[in-house]
Amino acid sequence: MRNVKLGVIITLSIVLMLIIVQNTTPVPGRFLWFSGQLPAIVLLFITTTGGFVTGLLVGLFHRQANKEKRVPYSQYTETTYRM
Repeated sequence: MRNVKLGVIITLSIVLMLIIVQNTTPVPGRFLWFSGQLPAIVLLFITTTGGFVTGLLVGLFHRQANKEKRVPYSQYTETTYRM
């Protein structure tokens, strides 16, 4: 199992390095009133990080909302599960 994890880590590292090396050309980027040239990998990193943070926040807020709806264990009865 340890060798499988090591193989996956090495493979992902090589793929990441290839992506970085192949995406160094500048691309135009605009956000609201900001504009400029960015290397493609920086733009990919920014959008990926933004998507990750958005998903993380949605998950945390969803978990918090579910936690508030839960009935404490001490209040469970047979009638809780009736339809």
